[in-house]
Amino acid sequence: MTIRVLLVDDQPLLRTGFRMILEAESDLVVVGEAGDGQQALDQVRALQPDVVLMDIRMPRMDGVEATRRIAGPGRDGPAKVLVLTTFDLDEYVVEALRAGASGFLLKDVPAEELVQAIRVVADGAAMLAPSITRRLLDMYATKLPSGEEAPPQALSALTERELEVLKLVARGLSNAEIAAELFVSETTVKTHVGHVLTKLQLRDRVQAAVYAYESGLVRPGTL
Repeated sequence: MTIRVLLVDDQPLLRTGFRMILEAESDLVVVGEAGDGQQALDQVRALQPDVVLMDIRMPRMDGVEATRRIAGPGRDGPAKVLVLTTFDLDEYVVEALRAGASGFLLKDVPAEELVQAIRVVADGAAMLAPSITRRLLDMYATKLPSGEEAPPQALSALTERELEVLKLVARGLSNAEIAAELFVSETTVKTHVGHVLTKLQLRDRVQAAVYAYESGLVRPGTL
């Protein structure tokens, strides 16, 4: 399967570098480039990429808003967003994950990791998202709900086992690790994760982990 990639960054030199890396792979094709968020939206509509490599800080429309419009709540398009950032402590990364991004990478990531991340995200998974999301949410815990609010009504749709699985996803555990923790098969875990995403109307494990924190189901620094 060929994965169609859209490059979004306001620095042409970086886009050229990423294009060279990706086009060396037989299963990846760069279908277009954009220099800001608004251009990205236009290109997504016109080119229908599978994965958007999205910079955060750009003119006209930043990567967070562009991500929200591409992959946010209520968006059912095929494009997945993989955020690129210069600093791993970038405060906007959390907002991008909340907006619907399937993960993030540093711009100086090794070429092989960039390629692998695109493949993982295109396959519907989340690139290192649970553990990275947890670290970021710990870092920005003051921005999250206090825990005194009532849990979202949507959580009542989950079974006890599905709630357990959601908590473990928020801890950053893989399917194999969750299976070992709960003494079930990986196939069973995958089924539970799928049910959680469907019932909560979430795109992937990143959003599930963020949801678990934002709903107060788990608290930063307590797992």
